[in-house]
Amino acid sequence: MPEHTSHTAGTLIRLTVDRVVEDSNTDTRILVLSRIDGGTELFTVWVGAAEGESIRRALDTSVTPRPMSHDLIKSFGEHFGVKTERVVLTDVKSSTYFATVYLESNGVTRTIDARPSDAIALALRCQAPIYVTQDVWKRRSGQNLDAWLSKLDTKNIGTQEV
Repeated sequence: MPEHTSHTAGTLIRLTVDRVVEDSNTDTRILVLSRIDGGTELFTVWVGAAEGESIRRALDTSVTPRPMSHDLIKSFGEHFGVKTERVVLTDVKSSTYFATVYLESNGVTRTIDARPSDAIALALRCQAPIYVTQDVWKRRSGQNLDAWLSKLDTKNIGTQEV
């Protein structure tokens, strides 16, 4: 894990998962994130059905009979004294987002590259903040999502109050 100190909190926008929406046309899920500072614009990330379900379970604080992958990762961290500090959506290329998980152990912060869905699922379980860089926020796709989301079969499969 490389030691990493870029992306200070001042250059980041804090997000919260607003809801997970099912896109029945493609059997995917859409993570709808909103700014924690009250901004009205949304940030969306398309994820697979399994990843969306994992995030929905974290939002609902559902407990499965056996630990799922993200629960296992959280448990490893707890047992070895590694804290998930934060998750940052760091880049977007060809409509694919990239994320970094910041981990702290014994005063040293290190980073791991991750898919946004895995990073967000872990952050929710560890109660770690979720951020996006200013650059990625500006380059996000789907500027006017409200009308589009309302046309979808907006069967919310998970919501979280801010």
